[in-house]
Amino acid sequence: MLFTVPPKDHGERLDLWLSTLLPHHSRSQIQRWIREGAVALPHGTVGLRSSQRIEQGQTFVVTPPEIRPTALVPEIVPLDVVFEDEAIVVVNKPAGMVVHPAVGHRSGTLVHALLAHCGESLRGIGDIQRPGIVHRLDKDTSGLMVVAKTAGAHRHLVGQFQDRSLKRTYHALCLGTPQPPKGTIATLIGRSPTHRQKMAVVAKNGKEAITHYETLKTFGDRSLIVCHLDTGRTHQIRVHLHHIGHPLLGDPVYGGRRSQTPLIQRQALHASQLSLMHPLTQKDMHFSCPWPQDFIDAVGETVS
Repeated sequence: MLFTVPPKDHGERLDLWLSTLLPHHSRSQIQRWIREGAVALPHGTVGLRSSQRIEQGQTFVVTPPEIRPTALVPEIVPLDVVFEDEAIVVVNKPAGMVVHPAVGHRSGTLVHALLAHCGESLRGIGDIQRPGIVHRLDKDTSGLMVVAKTAGAHRHLVGQFQDRSLKRTYHALCLGTPQPPKGTIATLIGRSPTHRQKMAVVAKNGKEAITHYETLKTFGDRSLIVCHLDTGRTHQIRVHLHHIGHPLLGDPVYGGRRSQTPLIQRQALHASQLSLMHPLTQKDMHFSCPWPQDFIDAVGETVS
C-alpha cells in the first residue's frame, strides 16, 4: 500500500497519520509495523520512527505483516467478571496476576485466562501476545480492567484512551500526607537514567503524565488517597507519589525500605472505578469494585 502526505497533514506524527488512513488497525499495531520495518520509504529506507514528523509529498510504503498464530495456550484460571457482552469484558484483576506473558511469566496470566474464557474469537485482536488488551495494571495492583472481544471494540477503546475520555479511579495508601492535600502532578515520565528497570520523572525524552489526587483521610504517618489519571504511563501513580515524597505503602520499588510494612505485602493500589463509552451502543458505562481484603485490612489496621 502506498500513501502520500497531502499538504494538510504536513508535520503530523507518522503513526497518528497512518492510524487515520488505516482505521481497522490500532495505533499500537501500526507502531509495531514501523519498528519492524513494515513501513518504509519507496527507495527501501526503513528505521523510521513512530514519532517522526511527516512532510508534504512524502510517500510511504506499508506492507502489513501476515498475522501469525499465537502460541499462547488457554488456561483455566479463575476470573472475577464484573461485566461481559459480545464486545467487551470487564474484570476485577487480583493482585499477583500478570496481565500478559513476559519474561519470567509465560503462563497463568490474565491473557491465558481470557483465551480460555472467551475462546478462539479473542485471537488476532490487537497485539499477538496481548489479544484484547487495551490497558494494563501492574502485577501487584488490583482492580478493574476492560478487555476488547472484537477488533472494532479494540479500536474504539484504544481511541478512548488516546482522547482521554475513558476514566479510571484508583484508591491508594501512601506514606505521610501529601501537600497540598488535593492537587495535580504533571510531569514527563521515562526510563530512570540510573536504574533501567525503573521509571522516573525526567526533564526530557519522557512522555506526558498527569495524575490528579485527593487525600481522603490521614492516619498518623499514612494517608488514604484517591487518584484520577489523564494519562496511562507505566507505573504512573507509583512514580508520581514517589516524586512528591509520599510513596505507596508496601511498594518495594519506589517506596524503599521505609514503605515496607506488615499491613500489606504489595503496593497498596487498587483500580476501583472505570468509566467508558460502550463501543457498540455508545452509552456511557460506569463500573466499580470493592477493595480486596488485604487493602481493607491495611486501612482498618491503619485506622486503629
